[in-house]
Amino acid sequence: MKALLIPVKDLRKAKQRLAPTLSQPQRTALAEAMFDDFCASVAQIRCVDRIFVATNYEPAIERASAFGWDVLRETSQESESASVDAASRICAGHGITSLARLPIDLPLVTPADIEQLFVAARPAPSAVIVPSRSGTGTNALLRTPPTLFSSFFGPNSFPKHTREAERCGAELAVLRNERLELDVDDWDDLQVLALRPDLPSASRGWLARAGLLPQALAASAAAYSLRAYPGDALEE
Repeated sequence: MKALLIPVKDLRKAKQRLAPTLSQPQRTALAEAMFDDFCASVAQIRCVDRIFVATNYEPAIERASAFGWDVLRETSQESESASVDAASRICAGHGITSLARLPIDLPLVTPADIEQLFVAARPAPSAVIVPSRSGTGTNALLRTPPTLFSSFFGPNSFPKHTREAERCGAELAVLRNERLELDVDDWDDLQVLALRPDLPSASRGWLARAGLLPQALAASAAAYSLRAYPGDALEE
């Protein structure tokens, strides 16, 4: 059986790398918006038998339950790797033979992108990895079986996961997919997201309210120019 595993941490503490530029309420609202878009895409996929959400965050539990997804309620969260590995063992116990972990900060993901992961999967032992935009992180990881090797999410996780796959003799496929590769962790990621023509509705709405869409930034710059240099603007 095939399944998707979605780990969700407490979004009230989300996106700490954006702290220099965004307040915590703004970061939480951004994370919630991306989660909305992510869930809208996941709800449309037909290539998996079950969808598991590992979390102790009540809003995520409520949302997963509303979609009819399986909730793996956590009592604590040591790290994403620990959460994913514990959840993977539970999924294997439920008869899942191929499990893909996806993070929720992939607002551009489409059902076809997720289906591509499972199309690329090979018989056990095998793994499919989609690296981050920088090429050093791991944005999507599909393992067959789910407990094939331990997780190493965090800095330089991509080379760590590829080494683990090779160590256990797995057939490894590395996919490049620009939508799966764009996870929003820092200011540069956010700027890249704002320029995308395929922005989904919730993320677009948040960026518009924050004044971060290109047209909003251009309007803000023009307004500033008129205030600062009214004479020059009139002469032009």
